[in-house]
Amino acid sequence: MWGRWLWAPWYAKLWWTVIPVWWLGMVASTRIDALETFYRGALAGYLNILFFPTTALMVLGVGYVRERLDNFVRQGEGRPLSDAGAETERQRVWEEHDRAMEDLAATTDMFDPRSGALWIGNPLNSLNPGYIDPHTGKHR
Repeated sequence: MWGRWLWAPWYAKLWWTVIPVWWLGMVASTRIDALETFYRGALAGYLNILFFPTTALMVLGVGYVRERLDNFVRQGEGRPLSDAGAETERQRVWEEHDRAMEDLAATTDMFDPRSGALWIGNPLNSLNPGYIDPHTGKHR
């Protein structure tokens, strides 16, 4: 499956062919002064990034990732949702959103014991040894 995106297109074959040529040229630049001058230039710096194998892998892998992500999208039967179906879906999405926001609030609110270290280190936590009662101003 990867091969179809990384090796099969003509531009992928060309890119993978030029990568070793580029790096062999860089090795040769240690012995040939004209190549050394070129490989020390600004253009060569940009081409180093272009011909870095990881760059080719990331760029050519975009099509593969896009195809994989398309498979995660639910396919419909080609009919529009009824009003009742649309309302049910809308309700489900809002419930999911509300659950996610509640979980986010629980982990980021320093007054919520579910936030872990934020709650433990909170000086307004009555269980904290450094707690100062706001009403009396005294240490616990």
